[in-house]
Amino acid sequence: MPDWSQIGSLLDFCAAYYTTQLVRCAAFSFVLIGLVMLLRKMLFSRRTFIRGLLWSSFLLIPFLGKLKLFYENKAVVVITGRITHGTMTCLWADRIYMAGILIAAVCIFGKRLRLRKSAAGMEKVFLDNMQVRITDMNVTPFTVGLFAPKIVIPKVMLESYSREELRSVIQHERTHIRLGHLWFGLAWDVLRCLLLANPFLTVCQKQFRADMEDICDRVCIQGSGRTAHEYGMVLLKTLKLLRSGTESTPPAVTYAGEREFEDMKRRMGEIAGFRPYRKRMCAGMAAIAVLVIAALLLAVHKHSYARCNESRDIMVGNYDGEPKIISYDTEALSRMISYDDRYVYVERQAFEDFLKENNAEGEVWIVFGGFYKLPGLTGIAESCTYENNSEDEVVRIPYESITDDWYFGLLKML
Repeated sequence: MPDWSQIGSLLDFCAAYYTTQLVRCAAFSFVLIGLVMLLRKMLFSRRTFIRGLLWSSFLLIPFLGKLKLFYENKAVVVITGRITHGTMTCLWADRIYMAGILIAAVCIFGKRLRLRKSAAGMEKVFLDNMQVRITDMNVTPFTVGLFAPKIVIPKVMLESYSREELRSVIQHERTHIRLGHLWFGLAWDVLRCLLLANPFLTVCQKQFRADMEDICDRVCIQGSGRTAHEYGMVLLKTLKLLRSGTESTPPAVTYAGEREFEDMKRRMGEIAGFRPYRKRMCAGMAAIAVLVIAALLLAVHKHSYARCNESRDIMVGNYDGEPKIISYDTEALSRMISYDDRYVYVERQAFEDFLKENNAEGEVWIVFGGFYKLPGLTGIAESCTYENNSEDEVVRIPYESITDDWYFGLLKML
């Protein structure tokens, strides 16, 4: 039978451990989303590809929760200290946060699954040498699925558009697939779930998707050989043909075009201002962005706490009716006490003099080594009992390591 108390303790630890990290990441995301929105509005309002690349900086956010500056930088400690203390000590808040992530994931990814299931049952036709799905819903074309993407086109569009116009529509959706926009949308939804403490990630998803649409439009125009005017006329025809939106199609999981007049107006303005771009330059910018993100990830890893951090602390206490800590001065105690994987070694004379100076009577125990996940959060240490009846100059005390216990072994892996 499983030890339910240990399982409950493990779940509580996971809630505190991950909530502490995710709330810190959410704090960073507030700053970053403000910076991105400012840059795309003030400096890069006419730089479509750079606006899109700015969003890639959010790939760093989930890895910032274990940065050492939360403990070593005085200014950051002052700003975030109360939040950190709260997430480490208020289990009810941690449980609520974890439950919130689960609910958000069910809502967001449940829509994805329902849409995918709906697309699987739609009529199939071949257009432009590609199989597409036909829906009776009056929605703009969209793509669903990651590993086997399915392009969905409304039946009214199939009946009203010319073959050339349908080719443009399919090219647009295929460009979204080729540029990886469906995966970017997935990553954004994952961030929205994990960092639900920052509602602006949901509020600003409209701008995120708008930038993806603008990039797709530019690539399509240049790759099709058609003029921006011809491409824009296809969009206008779509706007006239279809309703502005539908409750049955979740906009958070598709790239189905803009659903409001102002959004379409903005998009048409971007198309009207189209200028040919250099593919090599755009590819170079993307490569530089990848290298910068990779370098920053390495820097974050270097300046963060590891998954499991070895502790070299030593503490001595005694039990004489009630437990009492005698000393936790590791530097002083390490002159008398050392240890390896199987034994603790104590310099008998120096240690017993130390005990007399501190009036230590009764059972004496030594706590040493072990590991911790984050400072102040789940520190696990080895321990042994000292017996003062030895005649050896160096007393060798065997101990059984806690790492042999499945519970602590699992804690190290988390």
